[in-house]
Amino acid sequence: MKTKLLLIALISFVSQRAIADDFAPDREITYKTIGGVELKLHVFEPEGHQASDKTPAIVFFFGGGWSSGTPRQFFQQARTLADEGMVAFSAEYRVKKRNKTTPFESVKDAKSAVRWIRIHAAELGIDPQRIAASGGSAGGHVAACTGLIEGEEEEGEDLTVSSVPNAMLLFNAVLDTTDKGFGRSRIGADRDTDISPCHHVRPGIVPTLVLHGTKDRTVPFENAERFTRLMKAAGNQCQLEAFENQEHGFFNSTFFRPKIKDTSVYEQGMQKCCAFLTTLGYLNGTMKTTRAEP
Repeated sequence: MKTKLLLIALISFVSQRAIADDFAPDREITYKTIGGVELKLHVFEPEGHQASDKTPAIVFFFGGGWSSGTPRQFFQQARTLADEGMVAFSAEYRVKKRNKTTPFESVKDAKSAVRWIRIHAAELGIDPQRIAASGGSAGGHVAACTGLIEGEEEEGEDLTVSSVPNAMLLFNAVLDTTDKGFGRSRIGADRDTDISPCHHVRPGIVPTLVLHGTKDRTVPFENAERFTRLMKAAGNQCQLEAFENQEHGFFNSTFFRPKIKDTSVYEQGMQKCCAFLTTLGYLNGTMKTTRAEP
């Protein structure tokens, strides 16, 4: 019996290691050093990618309430889109528990990441005019802020290079940081609209895809509906994909949350993303590749 249990454990361990290797980044690059902290981009590249290419790119920002989290959250999504033909990054950024920072520093880091990718586009084999920003929850918030919030740039950076992405894909993102949404206590009542995406919608915002669960008890679905309505009223392209009866974090899959049994919601989300990116000319069609699940 012990031998059988050990064998099962070994098979499970080997399987998990194989999956971890399957979604491992191709390399890591430091995009910013501040206060002695190195912030890295975990890079996922299409097979055969070369520096001479002009490939569209996407950068993901993890969730965690601007307090915690790991870029591993988006490794599976990043690898999937790399397999589809994009250069994908999963970014580190400063958070409260590790760095004693506020959401404002998180926003600055997200802007730094987009700017760094654009500055280094030629050596990365990236088209500097096809860079998308994405993320979930607080990571969706900082991704949204790269496209909506003016200012909050890191001191000393080359501001002649834009930190604004060319598209945004937002998973259950924090879109209102007042008492009608999420995060007011963490941002501060005196600044609760300073980095609140709903309060900074104006004409000229880049094309945006919003994916949100209708049963989200952390970030109200109403926020996503209102943001989409405001964006359209301002003449911007904004598409809301409602995931019926799904709660906060619906977009995660088994690499990051091994206990998930049904991966169909994750797959639907990725199909929606690929279809949206195809309409923008970033991809050639809907998602066709999959990676092994646990």
